[in-house]
Amino acid sequence: MEKTVTEAIQYRRSVRIFRNDVELDDEKVRHCLENASLAPTSSNLQLWEFYHVTDKAILAALSKACFDQPAAKTAKQLVVVAARKDLWRKRSKANIEFLKKGFENKPKDQYSTREKFVLHYYGKLIPTIYTEFLGILGWFRFLIFQCIGLFRPIYKQVRNSDMRIVAHKSAGLAAQNFMISMAAIGYDTCPMEGSDTGRVKKVLGLPWGAEITMVIGCGVRDEKGVYGPRFRVPFENVYKKI
Repeated sequence: MEKTVTEAIQYRRSVRIFRNDVELDDEKVRHCLENASLAPTSSNLQLWEFYHVTDKAILAALSKACFDQPAAKTAKQLVVVAARKDLWRKRSKANIEFLKKGFENKPKDQYSTREKFVLHYYGKLIPTIYTEFLGILGWFRFLIFQCIGLFRPIYKQVRNSDMRIVAHKSAGLAAQNFMISMAAIGYDTCPMEGSDTGRVKKVLGLPWGAEITMVIGCGVRDEKGVYGPRFRVPFENVYKKI
């Protein structure tokens, strides 16, 4: 029986050693990745990709790129989550095409104010924020927006480094959806940031613009797979009601 959301969250642990005698159902893992793609994402751009690795030779190569840490070496499958800020044009265009279908092919002069705004958002504002040239345009935007911000609230995280963070945050949200979905069906995961990301990209044949957010080991936990009791700082230390 599938766990509730709270049960899945409480069950999920970063498992370092997976059982060797239990295989994963590829379709179940794929379904968990479909849940990942439903995660919230900045401007609905969905600047992510998920690489579901089951091939033993590639698993071995990725394990080496992850320094053969136990969570990679004993994993039955691996999922590589990649941030794809470089795909913003393609994803923005997909949003525009989807929105126009919902407008029932109305002529432009019949668009509502909201419809005009959302098309302007994807057609003009997104390119303004994401277009880059050697990092120079980002700093130029940053200075302009900082000046405007002296007089009114305005979004100021517009440098190339800022937009990379935005893409990785969205990819991280998707990864969490995946791991909770896996926990709900009794599968275990371990998110790993420790890897040679250049080698990971080379093994998977990823393009220059792809950036590795994390590699996730997948399997069923060995009895020694969880290294100790869960530790969290007291909730009162992090909860601030205002």
